[in-house]
Order: sequence, then structure tokens, then C-alpha cells
Amino acid sequence: MLRKLLVMAVVAFMAIGFSLDAQAEGTVKIGAIYLLSGAFSTYGQFAKNGIELAADEINSSGGILGKKIEFVLEDSTGKANVGIQAARKLVYQENVDLLMGLDSSGVAKGLVPVVPELKKPFIITHAASPDVTGSLCNKYVFRISLNIAQNTKAAALIAKELGVKKWTTIGPDYDFGHQSWEFFGNYLKELDPEVVLSADPSFPKFKAEDFTPFINKVISDKPEGVFISLWGGDLINFIRQANNLGFFKQNFKVLMSLGAATEVLTALGDQMPEGIWVGTRYWFAANDTPTNNNFVAAYKKRFGDYPSYNSQGAYAAVYAYKTAIEKAKSFEPDKIIAALENLTVDTPSGELLIRAEDHQAVVNGNWGITKADKNYPIRILDPIRIFPGKDITPTPQESGCNMQ
Repeated sequence: MLRKLLVMAVVAFMAIGFSLDAQAEGTVKIGAIYLLSGAFSTYGQFAKNGIELAADEINSSGGILGKKIEFVLEDSTGKANVGIQAARKLVYQENVDLLMGLDSSGVAKGLVPVVPELKKPFIITHAASPDVTGSLCNKYVFRISLNIAQNTKAAALIAKELGVKKWTTIGPDYDFGHQSWEFFGNYLKELDPEVVLSADPSFPKFKAEDFTPFINKVISDKPEGVFISLWGGDLINFIRQANNLGFFKQNFKVLMSLGAATEVLTALGDQMPEGIWVGTRYWFAANDTPTNNNFVAAYKKRFGDYPSYNSQGAYAAVYAYKTAIEKAKSFEPDKIIAALENLTVDTPSGELLIRAEDHQAVVNGNWGITKADKNYPIRILDPIRIFPGKDITPTPQESGCNMQ
């Protein structure tokens, strides 16, 4: 009987050991939703690159609490209903542990209210609608990238310094374009009550092919300043057509809220005008820190390009999850969520704080003036302006978030 008990104890101990080994050798699975097809697919590709680089770095260093990172990508196609289907597929069929992604504000606003039913934490790395960490906020959704309010506050501070009074806009005809103009105008009015904002701004359809009528309208209106919130393929097409029509030779100042996206700069090459104020959620040469320098060097060595803000955002999100899981010492969703709140993360864009009140990161904004430099294949920013997150981020009370 004693021998039998000893054998049973050894077998039980070995079973426990094998169970722990299996858990340590398992994976933590990340589901990512980005634009992977069509004219805006470069954004999804850059995000994929950022995830791959972060996952390989972490896996080669032992993973997260002994688990290797595995990731699965889904295409939102820029449509909210497709994004919702992708999220459900990732959770219910692919059995992912964590979610991240989203390029379009429209997709984000449609998907965010559905996330609580999935019961997985979701980090937004690109989509900039303030509503997802504002009126639509919920406990599962976080954002580590610059939102519209933050980016346009920086733009308004630049516009005030330019000293021009009469402003108009060209932006995509959906929430992102309209909210960008609204926030920019409100901030600029606060800074300079004498500013005049156009009562008839231009909002071409998203993914429009012909921007000629809007370009000609702005030229004929003769504003002193033009705020442009077009992005991706739309911005590329707009700039090419605007060059042909002499838009940038007019006597007005131009601010492009996302003109410094490397996807845009790479596609345009020397077609991007010099001397234009452009913004971005991350600029690869803005931070002389070990974290950023190592990221840029590793990214360029692996992919042959300079990292975009979408690749940096995706890279930073993977590390934010790693930091939160190690802080929580758990892979349980509720414990990861609790660890993400008030979490400070060292990213290539700089150190950021994810607020507990609305889950929005207090993150720096990057703007600069386009300049040709023979050492780079794209226009660079010179000078660069870094706006500290604390100076451009609305308070939790101003965000309109009522955390559920």
C-alpha cells in the first residue's frame, strides 16, 4: 500500500510538472485588425511589420511570462461591419487572448461598442476619433496613439504662430475630417478670437479620385490658411493633383495633419512640396533615445524602410501588453485591463501614460516643415516640433468618457 501511494504521488507530481511546462510553453495570441487591401493597404502592412518586429524581439528574449507571442491578422477593408466580423472571428474562432489595431475612425466607432461582448482588451494604435476614449469609452478599449484632439491642438498652436486669420479646410467627408476641422477651429478660436473660419469648407468623399473641384474652390476662395486632414491614398492623390494646379504656389499657409506619414512621403518622393507644415503621430528622427534608436535601426535593417507611425504604434502596443501582463503576473483579461490603467510605457515615440479615467494615452505630438535632404529618400522634417502630451491632451473630464 505504501509503495502504491508513493507511485501515485510521483505520478501526480509529474502530471503537475508537465502541466506547468505546457502552460509555460504555450502562446499568447494577439488578434490584429487593420486595412490590408485597397489604396490604404500600406497602413496595414506597416502595422504588420511593427507587430512582427516586436513579437520576434520578445520571443527571442523568452516571451511574456514564458509564453511566446503568436498573432493573427484580419482585414477591416475600411468598413465597420467588416471590422466587427473580424473581431468576432478572432475571438470566437481563432481564440485570441488580446486585440489591437484599427486604421479608420469610422471602423473604430462602429466596433468599439461591440468590444465588451468579446471580453478581451483592445488597444487602438491608429484610428483617431476622440469618441472611442470619450463618449463611447468602455473598460476594454485603450488607445496608445495620438487622437484628433491632441493632433489638432498642436496644429492650432502652430497656426496661431503663423499669424494668419482666414482659414478653411479640405478633409475627408466622414467623422475624421469633420471632427478634425471642428477641433482645429475651436482650439484656434480659443487662441485667437479674431480668426475667421470658412462657413463653406471642402469635404471630398473618402477615397475620392478627383480632387480638382475642391482644389479650385480653395484657390478661388483665397484663404490665408488651409488645414488639410486628408490621409493615406487620398492625401497622395490630392497632393499630386494640387501640384499640377499650382495649389502650393498660392499665397496661403498650409497645414497637413497627417502629411508626415512615411507611407505618404515614400509614395510622393520629390512630389511632396517643401516648406509645408505637416503632422504625424510619430516621427522616426524625433527622439534621440535608446528605445527609438534601436527600433529605427532594427526596423530599417529588417524591412529596408523608415518606420511609420502605424508601425511604431503596433510595435508599441505589443510592448504595452507585455508590460501590463508582467505587471499583472497574469493572462486573465480583467487583470490585464487593470494593469493597463495608469501604465507608463517606454515607446519609440517617447514615454507615455495610459490614463485610467478614459484609457487615452498622454502622448507627444510631432510636427515639422518638409525639407529635401540628399541623405534621405523622402522629405524629412526640419525643423521638428515636439508637443508634450500634457500640453495637448484634453483632461479626462473634457474627453466625455463615462467609464462602464
